[in-house]
Amino acid sequence: MAISLRVSKEEEKLFRDYAKFHGITVSELIRTAVIEKIENEIDLKDFDESLQLYQENKKLYSLNEIIKGDK
Repeated sequence: MAISLRVSKEEEKLFRDYAKFHGITVSELIRTAVIEKIENEIDLKDFDESLQLYQENKKLYSLNEIIKGDK
């Protein structure tokens, strides 16, 4: 799938220079940046949900307790 992106000349130069410095294509740079942004937001959402659960229950579980609970 192809996606079109409009950027200024300065942004284009920045993207091209950064990609060239790292030995990747501009497409790879943008794809990786977008995926990382999405993953970071998912991680933050998961953290917020975990923190809320902890604040409600105030109980911590060890890894061994979690593993035993799954069996």
